[in-house]
Amino acid sequence: MDRLLTLEMFVAVASEGGFAAAARKIGGSPPAVTRGIAALEARLGTSLFHRSTRAVALTDEGAVFLGQARRILADLAGAERALRGGEAEPRGQLYLTAPVMFGRLHVLPVVGDLLARHDALAVRMMLIDRNVRIVEEGIDIALRIGPLADSSLKAVRIGTVRQMLVASPGYLARRGAPATIDALADHDLIISTGPRAAGEWNFAERRWRVEPRPRLVVNTVDAAMAAAEAGIGIANLLSYQVMDGVDAGRLIALLNAEQPPPLPVHLVFEQSRAGLPAVRLLLEAMRRRMRAAGLG
Repeated sequence: MDRLLTLEMFVAVASEGGFAAAARKIGGSPPAVTRGIAALEARLGTSLFHRSTRAVALTDEGAVFLGQARRILADLAGAERALRGGEAEPRGQLYLTAPVMFGRLHVLPVVGDLLARHDALAVRMMLIDRNVRIVEEGIDIALRIGPLADSSLKAVRIGTVRQMLVASPGYLARRGAPATIDALADHDLIISTGPRAAGEWNFAERRWRVEPRPRLVVNTVDAAMAAAEAGIGIANLLSYQVMDGVDAGRLIALLNAEQPPPLPVHLVFEQSRAGLPAVRLLLEAMRRRMRAAGLG
């Protein structure tokens, strides 16, 4: 059986969680997919799936091979697009991911505009406050805030955001504003769990340990922001998260002179995705959005 076809079958079974669903996705029959996976496993000399009457799951070897198979198929698709000179009109499904609040505020409006202008395009968005594995999870493009780990992925910087310490006017009226970093130890602090959650806060010249312990720990940025606006304490958030509250006077920024350098915002993708019209249009639109929002 054709090697490329068996790779497509393998990725489809892994993505869809079953042989019948994979067959529907690629327009084949379940027996043909079963034969294709068997041929691939025989060629590789290893089992790629655990099979039962109720479910199909990747083996450890299959999980490792999945990322490689997706990369091979993506590279082939990229080579074909380059040979054709690329398609002018975006089409098919674009799979992207971004942090929850940033995605809702800044990515979703861009996606909505792209969908309104391009009927052949579909988008699947994963808004989640963790860095997903782009290759392994089949992501076309990811928005990342903060320093990037070294990798083979292509990264395009589209803007920056700043750390901001904020509290409500009511809280500051009761407790006063901290004049120094060390004075934070005498205040009620709010921490949200997630990628930026830590026992230390970064400042321009030093890291300050959150001691003796935060007064409130919440699991979402929205909750941390609401708690700060309610006067519970001081929160350490990012500029795009709190700017509306600061502009409206519900929150006041603290220790501005002590804040660390801005954090970069990147769009990250495999090099093979660079030729996708949808990726190119999203990059251009996000740059415009960041400049318009004062984040460029």
